[in-house]
Amino acid sequence: MTTIRIPVSGGLHIAADELGPRGAPTVILGHGGGQTRHSWDRAGHELADAGYHVINYDLLGHGDSCWEPEGDYSYQRRAADLAAIVRYAGPVFAFVGASLGGLSSMAAACHGTVPKALVLVDVVARLSEQGVERIVGFMTANPDGFASLEDAADAISAYYPDRPRPSRLDGLRKNLRLGDDGRFHWHWDPKFLTGGRDHGSIPDMLDTAEWTAHVPTLLVRGMKSDIVTDEGVSDLSARIDRLEVADIGGAGHMVAGDRNDLFNAAVIEFLERVMPATAPNPAG
Repeated sequence: MTTIRIPVSGGLHIAADELGPRGAPTVILGHGGGQTRHSWDRAGHELADAGYHVINYDLLGHGDSCWEPEGDYSYQRRAADLAAIVRYAGPVFAFVGASLGGLSSMAAACHGTVPKALVLVDVVARLSEQGVERIVGFMTANPDGFASLEDAADAISAYYPDRPRPSRLDGLRKNLRLGDDGRFHWHWDPKFLTGGRDHGSIPDMLDTAEWTAHVPTLLVRGMKSDIVTDEGVSDLSARIDRLEVADIGGAGHMVAGDRNDLFNAAVIEFLERVMPATAPNPAG
């Protein structure tokens, strides 16, 4: 695994981990809002072991990627970032996006960066407003940060009581940064929630998109999610012709974290059918 920095517009950079053989079809992993690329660590290695070239990136304003000075975290901006990643990755690629990463992937496809295949992880065009409000409430609940990693773990456990509290906090540390004030803060730019930019409407984008008629798409849904409803799935199915749905029992919105084994198996099985790792790469 190599950590790289991919230049994007405005003199900024996207941080990413690169795994697997260059020249193989690429899987571009986009995490959810408020997370970092480390949420995909195990999935990235398993995809590389399956023969894929993997780019596991931090969304702009998250993790080790740059923060946008003007707070422009619109879908148009995120689509442009993905276009830059694809220029680096090569012409045969799939997007795998969780939550905000999935919305960004759909936006990129609607703006002309059309993948060979698309995997949406517990995200649809029309999300449950109540579920979104609950997530935003959690993300904005501690603007002054946490005195310790233990305090951050307690906050997560209170928000997500079904997930066992981790006995080791190494993984949690990757999602936090130690501020100048000596407190731990989430590893993302608060402006991505409060920037006030016009993000655009994913449903409106899909209404005029052409890729929805031909790109194989897999929705991996956590059956305990409060973000994706049956109505949201039906709506997405009406918009994307080649949609498949994999329901993951025992998983909430953070599907890969809740049931990583089932998640990885579903994604790899899908990609091996629609974008095999042995597919010829036109770029050589």
